[in-house]
Amino acid sequence: MSKVKDMKLSKDGESKIKWAEDHMPVLMNIRKRFEKGKPLKGITIACCLHVTKETAVLMKTLKEGGAKVSLCGSNPLSTQDDIAAALVKEGINVFAWRGVNTKDYYWCIDSALDLNPNITMDDGGDLVARIHEKRGNLLKNIIAGTEETTTGVIRFRAMEKDSALKYPIIAINDAYTKYLFDNRYGTGQSTIDGILRSTSVLIAGKNFVVAGYGWCARGIAMRARGMGANVIVTEVDPLKALEAVMDGFSVMPMSKASEIGDIFVSATGDKSVISGDHISSMKSGAIIANSGHFDVEINIPELDGISKSKKKIRDNVEEYTLRNGRKIYLLAEGRLVNLAAAEGHPSEVMDMSFANQALVAEYILKNRGKLETKVYRVPKEIDSEIARLKLESMDIRIDKLTNEQEKYLTSWKEGT
Repeated sequence: MSKVKDMKLSKDGESKIKWAEDHMPVLMNIRKRFEKGKPLKGITIACCLHVTKETAVLMKTLKEGGAKVSLCGSNPLSTQDDIAAALVKEGINVFAWRGVNTKDYYWCIDSALDLNPNITMDDGGDLVARIHEKRGNLLKNIIAGTEETTTGVIRFRAMEKDSALKYPIIAINDAYTKYLFDNRYGTGQSTIDGILRSTSVLIAGKNFVVAGYGWCARGIAMRARGMGANVIVTEVDPLKALEAVMDGFSVMPMSKASEIGDIFVSATGDKSVISGDHISSMKSGAIIANSGHFDVEINIPELDGISKSKKKIRDNVEEYTLRNGRKIYLLAEGRLVNLAAAEGHPSEVMDMSFANQALVAEYILKNRGKLETKVYRVPKEIDSEIARLKLESMDIRIDKLTNEQEKYLTSWKEGT
């Protein structure tokens, strides 16, 4: 029971999944334990994630742990069709193909939910929102869920505040071994990768504007600077703006940055961060991309409204000719450029993110009936264990506190 683009692509997908497995030692370590103990036996897990080779390693790990798994894509352009086909051959129920329209996107979500899950794994919140808005009959069998990314965590915290959340959610995104690494190093590298694959432009010497200075945005800013760009940060949060200044970046409003930027990337989680007015003031030849989860950060309806024509000139590049005669280049239809135009985060960093997913699924079952209906952080012991396993896989050792040091850290009596 699956629907993918073409099962003939499965062989290519299998090779890519093997590559990812070779570069995800922590998750493979967890898989070995799952194979023996089957901690997820009898459980159905519905997942709405980017269908990539790294996600495939997680899906196979959950299956080896005894779970029945369904998977749909969490973005219309992030599904890798060869990976989807390969997962079907592995016995995973997959409903995903690149380029789905809105109707098919939600059909895929509904199809994944038709397996009547006990645990949900979401990336962006669309799966959980669908359950709450349209599939409330499923709630009685759901123990808890997980959320992979900042956008979804924001949505679920808003639901919790409004008393709309109907089951516990554990925020994978808030694990230190996720956001300090995946968001920063993963997004930073993969966003630059998506821009380069789309355009092949020289980054050195260009004014590179990053909207936001959260963990994803600061990773992008760091990598752009490393490639020789003059990086400009725009922010609405005074603390983050101050931090960007202290990190050596220029900080200014988007209204000013739009006049001098060559490449623009949004990574804020909010809408209309780059508006039609901003685009109107950009120089001809400016490149615009988004690395946030949803395609709302660049106001594309306003871009259409100020344009007299548009055409596709490269894969994932549309040339807009504005009414003022300037040409603007939009990458990946304004969707997350690192997945729509590249392969997403490197396997090595997703190793930690998806290790969190696997271990939290196990944690949910161990604590069945004990979790309140709210958004939780990942337990510290899981976070620390993943960091330990990652260091071990890298053959790196660290010091250990002595008994005297532990005593000192828990005492208030010793002073000057």
